[in-house]
Amino acid sequence: MAHGTASPMDSSWKITEEYHIDEDVGFALPNPLEKLPDDYKAWMVIAEQLPALIENGQLRAEVEKLPMLSIDGLPGHKPQRLAHLVLGYITMAYVWDRGDGDVRKILPRNIAIPYCKLSEKLGLPPILVYADCVLANWKKKDPNGPMTYENMDILFSFPGGNCGKGFFLVSLLVEIAAASAIKVIPIIFSAVQHQDEGTLQKALLDVASSLKKALDVFREIHEHVDPQLFFNVLRKYLSGWKGNPQLSEGLLYEGVWDTPRKFAGGSAAQSSIFQCFDVLLGIQQSTGGESAAEFLQEMRTYMPPAHRDFLRSIESGPSVREFVLRRGDAHLQGAYDECVKALVSLRNYHLQIVTKYIVIPARRQPKESEKPEEPSGLENKGTGGTDIMNFLKTVRSTTEKSLLKEGRLM
Repeated sequence: MAHGTASPMDSSWKITEEYHIDEDVGFALPNPLEKLPDDYKAWMVIAEQLPALIENGQLRAEVEKLPMLSIDGLPGHKPQRLAHLVLGYITMAYVWDRGDGDVRKILPRNIAIPYCKLSEKLGLPPILVYADCVLANWKKKDPNGPMTYENMDILFSFPGGNCGKGFFLVSLLVEIAAASAIKVIPIIFSAVQHQDEGTLQKALLDVASSLKKALDVFREIHEHVDPQLFFNVLRKYLSGWKGNPQLSEGLLYEGVWDTPRKFAGGSAAQSSIFQCFDVLLGIQQSTGGESAAEFLQEMRTYMPPAHRDFLRSIESGPSVREFVLRRGDAHLQGAYDECVKALVSLRNYHLQIVTKYIVIPARRQPKESEKPEEPSGLENKGTGGTDIMNFLKTVRSTTEKSLLKEGRLM
């Protein structure tokens, strides 16, 4: 837990600055920087031209020519987050290049050394994570305009045209829609502390309402992301080197470690938002299967440390679920169940999206692949390296079993 903050057991507990949670955008980085200092222009040039460099077959040569840069010229959180995003894009592009199976197993020292030093400073792994490509990869076209898809763009792109923009921005807008629910958490803890059922009931309904809005935003993915482009192009650049047959031993970070290291690719499981509400509502994912619980715990190590601290802080708070059960009030239980149903709906929808964007395109691949290195069972693998359908079904089932009232969902 962050130093100097009150415990959730105190009615004075607040979401303080140490948790890096913004009033308006939640876990997303507010107003990310768009440019690194001039000393890092060489990194920026490659990151800004990734698709063209990959298409022209020049990407790897340009990366190998980069000078060795020190991270000392990156003071402050925002420049460091931007640099981590930039180096993450460059690393994924270098490893996967055209996505045709020509995989590099060694990251050159001129990228590996600064990337690993920066990652250590930020408490993040040296791979492109959700906190990079979603939470820190955005800007407003009109700074005074609204936070809408039409007025937003991503900072960097992979091949695949606007597919990446659609995927990353819709994910970001889901985060932002759910952000208003985060602000309610201190009210919920205070209401439990003071045994104020009326305030708690209203606060839980507010959380449910925010999560329903997040689902409405999630539906916009169909407008902006093409399933074939996502599966055949973008997804390859989000794949990591853990649980991936193409890099079965991991990636060697030259000049940093003597042996290859395994890191999972970017995954929605690295988002703090849904783990946050599981913890708040007392939904014990560990009861749904050890592997799912272990994966969710592992994915916390891919979150910014301040967000991990926030999750631990909520875990140390009073049990909302036990309070609601103890009071035995039908209206209060109904409000609690509205939150659980909203989470179940989001997880149901996530399963539908995975079916459309991964399972169906994978089944349409030729039976006899011309790419022998293409992993078998591709439709089952998420970018985080897990068996995605089983994982999501387990998490959804555990969430649904947390409903208090009999009859469950219709």
